[in-house]
Amino acid sequence: MRLHVGCAMWTHAPWQGRFLPHPLPPGERLRSYATWCNAVEGNTTFYATPSRSTVESWARQTGPDFRLVAKLPKSITHERRLTGADDEVRSFLEAIEPLGSRAHALWVQLPGSFGPADLGTLAGFLRRLPGSYRYAVEVRHRAFFDDARSVRLLEEVLTAADAEWIPFDTTVLFQSPPTSDAERDAWAKKPRVPRRSAALTDRPIIRYLGRDATEHTIEGWQQWIGTVTDWLREGRSPTVFIHTPDNADALPLARRFHDDVRARLPQVEPLPEPMPAEPLTLF
Repeated sequence: MRLHVGCAMWTHAPWQGRFLPHPLPPGERLRSYATWCNAVEGNTTFYATPSRSTVESWARQTGPDFRLVAKLPKSITHERRLTGADDEVRSFLEAIEPLGSRAHALWVQLPGSFGPADLGTLAGFLRRLPGSYRYAVEVRHRAFFDDARSVRLLEEVLTAADAEWIPFDTTVLFQSPPTSDAERDAWAKKPRVPRRSAALTDRPIIRYLGRDATEHTIEGWQQWIGTVTDWLREGRSPTVFIHTPDNADALPLARRFHDDVRARLPQVEPLPEPMPAEPLTLF
């Protein structure tokens, strides 16, 4: 039984020399990260389709059971809004092909303006995608959280495509006013939507955003510990991504989440031992 956990990125300046060795060449950074976590969000692909050689490097640095949830480029989701983007989609799929099984799901993150009136566009887009990948959709329009009919219609579209609904749980962030620059920045940029914890498929994906204070982050994820434990008992295979506003401690927090689930469900396989941040010496 395996639980996959990870962060929003695999390289982050505050981790260097503290959790991960420093310096590390680009071709070794994901390999080092993968000794801490067994999944990662592919946020970099949102900004541009990577070269095939770059993706080949990602594949070389990770094992076949590692999970990368690759976000579709914003040119497809935000600029073209899933319309007339066949060439961009084709180029993206060709680029990420070397990931093989590591491409756990392709992530369709939609802008907040993409609402119930656009569900026909989403349904048509998902139907045109190849069946060789699994898909997961993140929505931010309030109607998909507040209006029961809109929720039902979106679930029907996703279920027809065997696609998952990715919740981005920001409720802990917005429980009290921000106390740092990073939290203030997150308040300005992150979606303020209710928590959703229903899975549509056997491979649910969670994005959880806590606070800069570790104790508040851990306190806020307690409901998810129970939900993820239940999913594992049901035979589902969840992936959980842990964020904080500054992400300074996201790496050990992701492992802490894994440990907390494993404390309830010892059958979950342990994570690998992290690569030492400092080189080993004889004395």
